[in-house]
Parts: sequence; C-alpha cells; structure tokens
Amino acid sequence: MDTNTNIRNDEAKIRDEIQLVVFKLANEEYAIDIGHVNEIRKMTLITRVPRTSDYYLGVMNLRGSVLPVIDLKKRLNLPSQKQTDDSRIIILKVDDIPFGVTVDAVSEVTIIEKSDIEPPSSVDINVERKFVTGVGKQGSRLLIMLNVNEIIGIAND
Repeated sequence: MDTNTNIRNDEAKIRDEIQLVVFKLANEEYAIDIGHVNEIRKMTLITRVPRTSDYYLGVMNLRGSVLPVIDLKKRLNLPSQKQTDDSRIIILKVDDIPFGVTVDAVSEVTIIEKSDIEPPSSVDINVERKFVTGVGKQGSRLLIMLNVNEIIGIAND
C-alpha cells in the first residue's frame, strides 16, 4: 500500500468519527460536538436579567465580553440540583453566537464512530426529541447528543 492510500484511509476514518465533550446532567450522560465548544470554565458570578425565560440564568463577564448563560437542566426540563464544586459552564459558539450552558460536571472528551449513533427516536430518553440529534453508543454506555441550535433557539434552515 502506498502513502497516498494510507492518507486517504486515515481521512475516511476521521470523517466517520465525531469528537464529543461528555458531561452530566441530572445523573445522565450528555454530549455536544466538540466543534461547538470554545472552553470549559468553573462556575462564576452570573447576573440575572429581568423578564427573561426561566432557563436563561443571565449574563457573565468573559474577558470583558458579556456572555448569555443558559441553565441546561431547566432548558431540557430536567430536575434541578444544587451546584457543586464539579459544576461547570461550557462556553459554546453556534453560528458565531457565543453563549454558556451550565452542567453538573464535565466527564471527558471522547471519539465515537458515526455508525454507533442512533436516531433519538430509537432510544427511550427523558428529554424532548427536538433537543437531541442522536444517541451515541459506547458498549453499554449511552450518550445523549444535544442539538445546540435548538437549545438556543436557532432554527435549522
């Protein structure tokens, strides 16, 4: 096999995988495509903004910029839990719109084969289907993959 064939095989393998940031919400494992993740931060002061949706926590200061923050459990209608030392804000960027989402804990970054992703309708999950792009399977482990566009209300055209 020549070098060009090896490079093409490696590129095909990369296209058949997706890299995910895995985190916990209400004792379940969720994931977001790492392409949307800018950074992960410890919890910080969030200033409430009056007359906003209950899942909208408010805004935080990120290096001099004002960044909206969403309580992901409230957005997904999951049971509320107190913040802990493991709680984090995942800073996401979708269509050049930066925002933060709060999670109970960030577990890891993992790679999953696209062939191991099932449509959300094939698995019983506790989250409204519009928020889910798929369910990744890693052995007996299920990762609920979230639709970040739907979470912040950007329509997919």
